[in-house]
Amino acid sequence: MFLKISSGTAFKAQIEAENSKRYPEVYAHEMAHKTAAGAFAGSIVIDKNADGIITGGHVNIKMPSLNPENPLETKKHAQTVINAAMAPASPSSQDFEVAAQARQALKLAEKAITDQKTGKNLDIAA
Repeated sequence: MFLKISSGTAFKAQIEAENSKRYPEVYAHEMAHKTAAGAFAGSIVIDKNADGIITGGHVNIKMPSLNPENPLETKKHAQTVINAAMAPASPSSQDFEVAAQARQALKLAEKAITDQKTGKNLDIAA
């Protein structure tokens, strides 16, 4: 999206017009993340460039880490993060990266659960 460079009031009006078109799309995308992440989500942040034009947004989501005492809790947390990352209709490349990170935690949790069931010691350094 390129704006024709203008000065003063006309430029501000162009920015406002562009932002009024972009805001609902960006907000809906971020709200999908926030809603799916529940208690693991932070606030919605709308990002703007130096001219005040909306460039995107984000929601910080707490990533899971293996809880060796309760790997099932880690598994549920990881699945929530995966679902939250993929919640928008059009996930971004960053969304896919977050889901991939959560899938790694999910794998660790599933291994820990299997190890608990078979009586193996948990080795969280792996």
